[in-house]
Amino acid sequence: MGDDDVEVRHNPQRHRYEILVDGAEAGSSRYHDSGGVRTFIHTEIDPDREGHGLGGKLVRGALDATRAEGMRVVPECPFVRAFIENHQEYAELVAT
Repeated sequence: MGDDDVEVRHNPQRHRYEILVDGAEAGSSRYHDSGGVRTFIHTEIDPDREGHGLGGKLVRGALDATRAEGMRVVPECPFVRAFIENHQEYAELVAT
């Protein structure tokens, strides 16, 4: 599975970021926004697609987009929290 067939897209109507592989949804990260803060509440990858790094690509794309919007992050989701802990370049996004 190469990077060319993986896309992260924002679906604001459903309050989530989605990751697509070959155009098919393979997972999502749900959030809610309030006062310039985006709280990530749950991240899920299709069990058949686990083990390919899709969760990390999804969260990286979601955090990059959130940064571009000028928002802060509350990582309620354990996966997002662990990703930020392991990728300190995102630590400044975390709302105090």
